[in-house]
Amino acid sequence: MSLPKTFLWGGATAANQSEGGYNLDNRGLANVDLLPLGDDRRSVVMGEQKMFDFDDKHFYPALNAIDMYHHYKEDIKLFAEMGFSVYRMSIAWTRIFPNGDENKPNEAGLKFYENIFKECKKYGIEPLVTISHFDTPMHLVKKMGSWRDRRMIDYYLNFCKVLFTRYKGLVKYWLTFNEINMIFHAPFMGAGLYVGDLDEAERKQVLYQSAHNELVASAKATKMAHEIDKNNQIGCMVAAGKYYPYSCDPKDVYAAITSDREDYFFSDIQAGGKYPKYVLDMFKRENIRIDMHEDDLKLLAENTVDFVSFSYYMSRVATANEKVAQMTTGNIFDSVKNPYLKEQSEWGWQIDPLGLRITMIDLYDRYHKPLFIVENGLGAIDKPDKDGKVYDDYRIKYLANHIKAMKDAVEYDGVELLGYTSWGCIDLISAGSGEMKKRYGFIYVDRDNQGKGTLKRSKKKSFNWYKRVIATNGENLDLNIEY
Repeated sequence: MSLPKTFLWGGATAANQSEGGYNLDNRGLANVDLLPLGDDRRSVVMGEQKMFDFDDKHFYPALNAIDMYHHYKEDIKLFAEMGFSVYRMSIAWTRIFPNGDENKPNEAGLKFYENIFKECKKYGIEPLVTISHFDTPMHLVKKMGSWRDRRMIDYYLNFCKVLFTRYKGLVKYWLTFNEINMIFHAPFMGAGLYVGDLDEAERKQVLYQSAHNELVASAKATKMAHEIDKNNQIGCMVAAGKYYPYSCDPKDVYAAITSDREDYFFSDIQAGGKYPKYVLDMFKRENIRIDMHEDDLKLLAENTVDFVSFSYYMSRVATANEKVAQMTTGNIFDSVKNPYLKEQSEWGWQIDPLGLRITMIDLYDRYHKPLFIVENGLGAIDKPDKDGKVYDDYRIKYLANHIKAMKDAVEYDGVELLGYTSWGCIDLISAGSGEMKKRYGFIYVDRDNQGKGTLKRSKKKSFNWYKRVIATNGENLDLNIEY
């Protein structure tokens, strides 16, 4: 068998896309609460349109989401029925510190997550916890401009210390920041950064300074986690997907390398321990002045992560001459359309299972650290039949092909892999579009884009399929399954 018996199988969610209960039990307001459904969402996500409070013109899907706040016991029971050995989830910062800068945490929030972890443990499920899955307290966004201010590091570490201490013995797998490289592509969603009033040079300065502050915070959190509990395993997390050159024109090859470097900048520091020289040279060349304290580089070098986790939905293509190529979108990233990939999702994301294997090889050869696939899945419009059943054979096919590629990377390419958590194991709000109809889950949730529905949970065909995959440790990927 290509996968070890200790391999962790499961699924992934994010607090802001699943919990709801945004104003319950003293929870504060976060940037991710303010991402509206509709045409304005992308400009708000990108930090180009300022939306620091709710208005009457927009619908905000994260406020109630799928109400996992009240359904978590039912949901975790379903995860256990599938055979999960790991469940990736995140903690809403503003449930623990409503404003982000309080001296004492909110006990109601701490108890909520403690109950979730104990529910997971009851079924033998290991929590994999993302400390910051895009969440930034709006009080800190308004007070100091979010991560552009170095004071954010101390507020984040205060949050981390409470988590590591309170949940010692309940959680040992942690991710410091979700898709940390998204700060460059979706500044407000990714890090609470509004950059709409900045010119290009100012924007680049703010983004790299904010990135540095997050990287220092991540290294300090890694150090703290290891000191509080030697059993803690800390990972970084990047939005991954190898860039292919559009052609063998050397200019296209160079464009692909340059695009990869921009994303690997973060994991190069978190896993490799130092700033890439090309970035430091770029700072000098473009007069970018990073507020870098004397011991920052030493801290980064001495506190690298234990494993490298990543999301993968599709590969990407780069070219030096975009006039010759069509463009496509996917997971916030724009990309040149790959003429060799014939299948795509209903949202235009090109499907490339081999690209997952290629990405795994690239990451493992670069860092020589265990990998963890923490997001992978197919967003699709699922339509229940008259009996309420969802025959999502398209999702089964997508996952089977990607799991096969994942196994090949382990068995034939020598990649060390800790586990696999499919994205959106239960239907939730899409981060990119804010839609509910863009579904990823094995579990159907009765809710529509406008927040209407009973919230009833029901099993899709893929539920039984994934249950069998887990039971056979990935050996049985047959597309046919009783439903």
